Order: sequence, then C-alpha cells, then structure tokens
Amino acid sequence: MERSSMRAWVVRAGENGEREQAALDDGVLLVGWLGLGDLARTTTRDGIRASVAAAYPDEGPYTVGNWTGQLYRFVHEIQPGDLVVLPLKSLRVAVGRVDGDYEYRTAAAHGMRHVRRVEWLVTDIDRQEIQSDLLDSMGSLLTVFELGRFGAAERVAALSEGKPDPGRPDADEFAATLTEPAKLYEEVRRRSPDEPLTLSIRDFLAVWGVQRRHPAATEQIKSGLEARGLVTIPPFTEGTLDSQVAVLAGGAEPDESGTSAVTRLSGSSDLSAAVQSAAHAVGQLPDEEADVQTVAYRVSNLESANRMPESVQVGDSLGTAMTIMVLRGYGQLPVLDADGRLRGVVSWESIGRARMADPGADLQTATVRGQEADRSDDLLDWIGTIQQSGYVLVRDHDHKVCGLITASDLTVQFGTRVRPFVLVEEIEQRLRRVVDRCIPLDRIKAAAPRGRAAQVNSAANLTFGAYGHLLKTPQNWAALGWAIDQQHFLAALEDCRRFRNDLMHFSPDPVTDDQLLPAQGLLELLRSVDPQV
Repeated sequence: MERSSMRAWVVRAGENGEREQAALDDGVLLVGWLGLGDLARTTTRDGIRASVAAAYPDEGPYTVGNWTGQLYRFVHEIQPGDLVVLPLKSLRVAVGRVDGDYEYRTAAAHGMRHVRRVEWLVTDIDRQEIQSDLLDSMGSLLTVFELGRFGAAERVAALSEGKPDPGRPDADEFAATLTEPAKLYEEVRRRSPDEPLTLSIRDFLAVWGVQRRHPAATEQIKSGLEARGLVTIPPFTEGTLDSQVAVLAGGAEPDESGTSAVTRLSGSSDLSAAVQSAAHAVGQLPDEEADVQTVAYRVSNLESANRMPESVQVGDSLGTAMTIMVLRGYGQLPVLDADGRLRGVVSWESIGRARMADPGADLQTATVRGQEADRSDDLLDWIGTIQQSGYVLVRDHDHKVCGLITASDLTVQFGTRVRPFVLVEEIEQRLRRVVDRCIPLDRIKAAAPRGRAAQVNSAANLTFGAYGHLLKTPQNWAALGWAIDQQHFLAALEDCRRFRNDLMHFSPDPVTDDQLLPAQGLLELLRSVDPQV
C-alpha cells in the first residue's frame, strides 16, 4: 500500500543521552527497555502490552500502557523513509532518515538491542535555528513520539537539507508586525467592530516582549488593556499559548443597534466556536467579574482540554462505541447529545457490568455518569479525580464538551514543569560543593550580603546571586583551578540567575527547551570542569 505522506519522529537516546554516541556511530535508533526480548514477531499492540506487563510485573496499568504505545510506534508505526530527530547533549540536534525495519540485536549489550537503521543526514543543527514552536514539540519526556503539529515533517525535512526552519505553515504573518503595544492599539482602533483582531496567545504575549504569563507580565498587560478600554476574549490568561483570542474595544459605546462589541462578537459566524462561546459568557457576567483575568493553573491551560475528543452520540449503537474504542485503543468514550453536551460515558467496565445484567444491553444501558470539568476550573482541584478515574471531560462556556484530560496528559505536563527545577537544583548543588571544597569559609562569608556573614556556615547559606560576587574575586576563581574563561562563566552564571528568578514566579505556561538553553549550557560546563562533584 502506498503511504500518504512522510512523518517525523523524535527518538531519544536515553534519559541522559547515554546511547547518543552509539546511535550516531552505528547509524541506528536505539531504545532501552532492558527486560524485553525480540518484538519483531509481536504484531499487535495487545501483544506488546502483554510482553511489557510480563517483563515489568511491578508496574501499573498506566505505565504499561504508556510504554506499550512508545514501543509499538518504534516497532511498527515508524516506517522507512520517515524522518527522525535526535536531541543531543551538546544542545544540538541530529536529523536522519529511517532506512530499515525494527531489529533485535541479540549479541549487543543491554540497552543497545532494540534498533532501527537510520541514515544520519545532519548531526549538528543549532537549536537556535529551530523556531520555538517546533522546539516546544520536541520537548516531550517520552522516548519515542511523533512530531505531528505545525507542519513538522516538512520543516524537519528543510532542516535536514541545511535550510532554515520555514516556521509554521499557519503562522500569522500579520501578528509578527505587531511589535509593540502601540501598534496593537492602533490596529484594533483601525478595524471595524465586526472584524476584530484575532491572534494566538503566543503572538499576543510577543507584542509585550514576553513568552510566558507570569504575574508581573500579566499585570503589565492588563493595565495596558484597561487603560485603553480593550479586552481579550477569551481572557488571555486562559487556554494554551496556541489558543486564539480576539482583541476588541470592550469599553466602546454601543453601535446604532444598541449592542456592545462583546455582544456582536458572540454572534459572529466568522470566528471559532470557542471564541464565540467565550464572548457570550463574558457578556453575561456581572461587571465586577467581567475583567477578571487571574493567572492560575486552569483546566484550559492543558492542550488536550482544547482538543475535541472522539465521541459517540445518543442513539448510536453499542457496537459503534466498541468499534471506535478498539480501533483507537480507548478505555472510554463520551456520549454526547445533538448539541454536543455530555450525557454520560461508556467504558469497558460499564459495558461489562451492563452485559452481566443483560447480554443484549445497548449503549444507553452501558452509559454511566461522566466526570466533567469547566475550562475555567482550577486544574489542581481535578487532579485527584483524574488519578482515580483516569480522565475528566472538559466543557466550554456553553456546557459543550471541548476536551478530555487523561492521567497521561498530567504526567507529561507536570514532568515538563518539574524538569527546569531539577536542572537548577543540580547547578546549585554543584556550585555549593565545589565552593565548599576549594574556598575557605572566611572568604565564603565575605560574599554574603552586609550583616549576613555571621549566618553563613557553608556555601549552602549563600543566595544564588552571591556566587557571582564570590567568583569575581581573582583569588577565589584561581582556587577552583578551572581552565575556562572566567568572564564567559560569570556571564552564564548571571543568565542562569535571571532564569532561576523568573522560574520562581508562577506561570501557567511551560518552560521551552529554548528557554532552558542557558541553564543547560551552564550545567554541562560544570559537569565537564568538575566531574567528581
């Protein structure tokens, strides 16, 4: 069968890149899973699941299912001719073309047995040559995953040919011209109220020169909007960075028909249903709530909460639901009415219970109550429910289903958020240990802020910023014995200090790989100059 199109994948070389050199030298993709044998004859997902469960009997259903999906992709879904990206420890990226089926190398060392042959096309792409949205997509903690968004396959192909990343095919070229708030205000004023300015939250934040919605930036933007009578719908604090908002003159007087800009927007047929629904909801709020744009970790901040899940409708057959669940590997499906509102959930458990009571049970009998969160709910309030049930459905302002959050979504989201904290913590630990080992305590005390020296008993009592002051002193720097440039190191340390300070301010938006680069580079340098720490 002829394949419809090339696909692009990421296959990591171990959690810390431990298989990286072998992959590049041997021209292969490598995955670990040391307890598993040859999977070449395991042709189904269920077969791989059984092998994983047998090899790792102490793991729960979620982990077994997650690993099964990655291995199935590696063994069966990745095809010869597909492109593959390998992120490197050097903070560069390699791109290759798959040219062989899955192999199991019996004689190879553990961790080097599950392979796919690959022709490496380029092995030294600078991450700065890759635009932030594609870098974000590469940031998953999974070992094997597809790059399926934003025209990724075509963009990876361009990178493999030495060309620059062409960017998203749907990139808003006009939004790129809104380089400062004044231009945004002028554009909103210039437009007809019936043709509001719409752009992604990512592009909206870029107008103010920020990438994440931390409190200081949000307060600055809110003040600027309020001073000019503007409003974003939905609030720019809700949704993912790729969600769309409309910017309009919320405080403008009514038009000749006696309606506000917000009311007209809710009835517009030219905008997405999500924006129309949000406009309608904003129009119904009391005025003391209408401009509330609190930064919080909302349900809508998860990408899956804004992606319509597959479903069945009231009146469909149970066979239809079961067929979809088997084809897609789902554990449950929402059951919706004709207006898109939730009427319940059908799952393998509910089907089993219904058919125990009546072998001829239909969809209605097998439908049970489903867990449903509002897009604007605090996500933290739903974590317990998601852990217990495995999912929660998401409804929009009109109470229509608009997304589905699973335990897997939470694992990826919070794993991504923990990563920068772990990185900064290792940097601090390494600095503390090398300073304590090489520099006398009296000189460490001298780096503390005035009046705080008496409280310093070791480097652990120093603030992060104090390390810069400490290591500026030639005597202290010489004590380290490092054969590296002091000025470049101190500049990197200052970049990391600013990154750390920004990290400590809450933001619902994840830190991208691009934003992690300064801290990652400093950590790699510390590991190189002082590997014993």
